[in-house]
Amino acid sequence: MDLISSVYLDDESEFRKRYSLVLRSKKQQIYNTNIGYYELDEERKQVNQQALKTPGRRGESIKNEEIDKELCRRYKEHRKHDLFLGY
Repeated sequence: MDLISSVYLDDESEFRKRYSLVLRSKKQQIYNTNIGYYELDEERKQVNQQALKTPGRRGESIKNEEIDKELCRRYKEHRKHDLFLGY
């Protein structure tokens, strides 16, 4: 692996770490209710809008991947909690 691709991968992994921390601070209802927060959904809408304005940028695809990971993490955590309580 050459130096340029190594720097690129390091930058991408650092971007992913920072963005995942931002996503963890956002609130989101896991199951659809009429009350609650939908900040992750709003973030995804903004990312998709930006992707339409500037297609082909890697940042928006990384952000969508990280939003998916965060939603999956929260869903699994919620399911584990429900199973523990016996729901």
